[in-house]
Amino acid sequence: MVGASKSETGGGPIRYGMVGGGQGAFIGAVHRIAARLDNEFVLVAGALSANPERAKASAAELGLDPDRSYASYAEMAKAEAKRPDGIEAVAIVTPNNVHVPAAKAFLEAGIHVICDKPLATTLAEAKKLAAIVEKTGKVFVLTHNYTAYPMVRQAREMVAKGVLGDIRIVQSEYPQDWLTEDLAATGQKQASWRGDPKQAGAGGALGDIGTHAYNLARFVSGLELDSLSADLDAFVPGRLLDDNVNVMLRFKPTGKTHPAKGMIWASQVAPGHENGLKLRIYGSKGGLEWVQADPNYLWYTPFGQAKQLITRNGAGALPVAGRVSRVPSGHPEGYLEGFANIYQEAARAIRAARKKGGKPAKDVVFPTIQDGVEGMAFIEACVKSSKKNGAWTKL
Repeated sequence: MVGASKSETGGGPIRYGMVGGGQGAFIGAVHRIAARLDNEFVLVAGALSANPERAKASAAELGLDPDRSYASYAEMAKAEAKRPDGIEAVAIVTPNNVHVPAAKAFLEAGIHVICDKPLATTLAEAKKLAAIVEKTGKVFVLTHNYTAYPMVRQAREMVAKGVLGDIRIVQSEYPQDWLTEDLAATGQKQASWRGDPKQAGAGGALGDIGTHAYNLARFVSGLELDSLSADLDAFVPGRLLDDNVNVMLRFKPTGKTHPAKGMIWASQVAPGHENGLKLRIYGSKGGLEWVQADPNYLWYTPFGQAKQLITRNGAGALPVAGRVSRVPSGHPEGYLEGFANIYQEAARAIRAARKKGGKPAKDVVFPTIQDGVEGMAFIEACVKSSKKNGAWTKL
């Protein structure tokens, strides 16, 4: 990856632990791959499951010292904070209802946090956690991994430089099909907790992938949301949380032109879509389109001219894209590398913090606690709007 090396930012791997992510957990393995891809992190501790036997077996599979395999995140935070070789950071990869209490425990123990999304189960608890982050001064990274794809960084820079002119329309969609049938009824773990309001919060597809679509739209456009009109559905009988979401967006005025408008569609009952994240942005001078399934390409259309293809590290690619790219153009990069870029940015921030709370370079970009709070505000506004038959609702 182009950018600061370990020698530039403070030597030695960052010792980290993991909460959740034991046997059978998809996202825990993704985090571990991302953390070690650039040799910036080393996993040394874990509270890998709420089930003690599974936690112990998972730790053994990963080669962790049995003395650093913990029965709970509370025990882990307390014990690791006392060790001279204790963890510097923790990755929280649990169901949503554990994010806030686990993050609180580690932040208050003086440990940096890398947390999966969405941030919380309610906006109120998200705001309380934000206050703790502010008080402790610790690095807090939310893993909206799509923000770290090279062509997403390219698109963001083009918008910021005014290449598209005044932004008028933002469209983001994220369809999947894996919950088209009642998968939770079979006992499938990932489907079961995502459909449980006590573990997932108020949003089903809305919280799981809708927040990704919203975060991506905000990240690239730079616009702030003013209000929304949402229509949430649970098409599968008996499902307690939404599996399909349609949202209209009204962004805050920028002071230059007519306020931008937008749309978000997120669905987990759309047959034929495996992971169909897509972003389109249109301005007064041109438009951009990015598709996650083909992430190394960004389509740019200047108004009145032919559509242009910008490739990662190819002609037209900007330095911000090259900085988060690892291999020459023509060699595909995708999901795991994008996730690893979040960890690389986290490493740069943590290494800077080693120097008595220092700040990383300005080019270090990652989703923060505030992105998490905004995501929860988006979820709650959508739920509120839908309950009122799509009434326009302020964030």
